[in-house]
Amino acid sequence: MIRSRTAVPMADDAHREQTSTMTPTTEISGTYDPAFRSVFDTFVEHFVRHPKNGLPELGAAVCIEVDGRRVVDLWAGWADVARTRAWTPDTLACVCSCTKGMTAIAVHRLAERGLLDYDEPVAAYWPEFAAAGKSGVTVRHLLTHAAGLNRLREPLTAGGIFDWTTVTDALAAEEPFWEPGTAHGYHTLSFGHLNGEVVRRVDGRDIGRFFRDEIAGPLGADFFIGTPASEDHRVAELALPHKGSMLAKVAHQAVGIDPMSIERYDDPSILTPPILNSIPWRRAQIPGANGFATARGMARIYGALVNDEGVLRPETVLLARTPQVHGLDRTHGAVNEFGLGFATSGTPTSYRPGSNGFGHGGAYGSLGHADPDARLSFGFVFNQLGEPQGDGRAARLLDAALDAI
Repeated sequence: MIRSRTAVPMADDAHREQTSTMTPTTEISGTYDPAFRSVFDTFVEHFVRHPKNGLPELGAAVCIEVDGRRVVDLWAGWADVARTRAWTPDTLACVCSCTKGMTAIAVHRLAERGLLDYDEPVAAYWPEFAAAGKSGVTVRHLLTHAAGLNRLREPLTAGGIFDWTTVTDALAAEEPFWEPGTAHGYHTLSFGHLNGEVVRRVDGRDIGRFFRDEIAGPLGADFFIGTPASEDHRVAELALPHKGSMLAKVAHQAVGIDPMSIERYDDPSILTPPILNSIPWRRAQIPGANGFATARGMARIYGALVNDEGVLRPETVLLARTPQVHGLDRTHGAVNEFGLGFATSGTPTSYRPGSNGFGHGGAYGSLGHADPDARLSFGFVFNQLGEPQGDGRAARLLDAALDAI
């Protein structure tokens, strides 16, 4: 049951009013512009009944900016499974593949400076990468999931997934699974290591530091790639998926797994709470999958992209969100579409199909998104996991926001 005690419409003091108390157990906190009341109502609904499985949210937050002005800023629930820590606007959640969008921004920033070229072979910056027939693989291939390196054939050393050099050395030695550039297939984890190593080779800083120094830090945005121990007190605990979820059995079996025992880069246990909640996962830099962010942080970064705040030039943003590949994905077997590092709208499962919106979602449904036509940016984070491919929560909130404009 839900109590909406502190979430109030944004308005002049004379028009500010308390929202009605709905139920006595969960408090919806924050503010919203009255024009976006439908977003508030949708957010509340998720704490009453999940749109797919009927289970309520545990903890979540949504933040939306329009023209750089925050119009929705809501949070509620609990940051831990035991329900001892209330969710706050500063609660960090693992946003999985939302991290790919941040990694792409770093690559584009170096391209703007003339330090790399999208159509230059990766080996021009990372010589060892030319091994096993990859001399023709370009940076563009990496950004569009077209490099043919969506996984590794051989196991890593135990726990090697958490060591940067172990992973990048293995990727440099790997032979592509298809001829690069002839097809695309989602590079679930490798997207981050491949593009992140290009950033490191060109700039000298690792991707986590580059992103902090150049993007998140200057914007005051809470988003980490490699989360320091100083932030542990803010990190939400992810809850196991419900029993009907596709990954429920794997997730529940993984409870007793030592994260440092993982050897396979495509181990299905990786993207489950026992691993995602672990300290090794939190400390490592896995920039395709292990970012930790607040809803405010994601909305802030995407807002800077659509409002020309100096993160990337408008022409770079246009290029980055322009579709580059579209069709059957070799990894997932579904139709999808990507720009240069961002998911775009030309797929039936995208947010607002046919729009100019772009961004990146994460496993189970977190989302960082921008709509340049509406000058809207969006961030949604949570800790109750459901279906791996998302379950409609973010889409419902985003649709409500776009319908309100």
